[in-house]
Amino acid sequence: MDLNMKNKVVLITGGSKGIGFEIAKSFLEEGARVAIVARGKEALSEAKARLGDILTIQADLLNEQERANTVEEVVHHFGTIDVLINNVGGSNGSTADETTMDIFREALELNYFSAVHFSKLVLPILKAKQAGAIINISSVFGRESGGKITYNNAKAAMISFTKALADEVIKDGIRVNSVAPGSILHPSGNWQRRLEENPEKINQFVKDEIPAGRFGTPEEVANVVLFLASEKASWISGATINVDGGQSKSH
Repeated sequence: MDLNMKNKVVLITGGSKGIGFEIAKSFLEEGARVAIVARGKEALSEAKARLGDILTIQADLLNEQERANTVEEVVHHFGTIDVLINNVGGSNGSTADETTMDIFREALELNYFSAVHFSKLVLPILKAKQAGAIINISSVFGRESGGKITYNNAKAAMISFTKALADEVIKDGIRVNSVAPGSILHPSGNWQRRLEENPEKINQFVKDEIPAGRFGTPEEVANVVLFLASEKASWISGATINVDGGQSKSH
């Protein structure tokens, strides 16, 4: 299937490893021009070595100015932006009672406010061409309990933001959607670490909680992101699509 992504400029936050890396790889395979931004210099170098013709940007995405600088650098290098993938994220804290307010704020800044800010930064570019797509990587735990409370809260906010922004900008030719992965296994992720620490417990979790009977892969998430960014998804706006092998309890 030709997704008409050739020469489209795609910016992916948190794109150096895991799901973000596979999203970058999938767009490159479709002929897109790809920029990834992440904090870790070593991971960016490894991604560059594996992916080849890609723009890598090192930035702390908790910092507003560095987000703005990132968008400026992508536009300076490629001339425009067609697709934004808000993928950067992370889990912190513990219970609500034991988690400080600073940790709650940091979780929102990384998982949610970064997506809001990057979206606002690229909107003038997309509105000028009356075309484009923004895809937010949320989580099934943005719809129900299961992960850490700070992460759940931020991902729930992201799902709400996706629908609100989508309704606002669809008239400008811009589609905003979200993907909600379930438990995805990759070398740099939490599930890999937990699996190594306690394989019996984690294998039981998979058996009990994931109807498909296995973890998902980053490639399976990337495939859905690629579709949503393409013209084949022209009538999908404001949606959050579960990619979870049936894990989510929500309808």
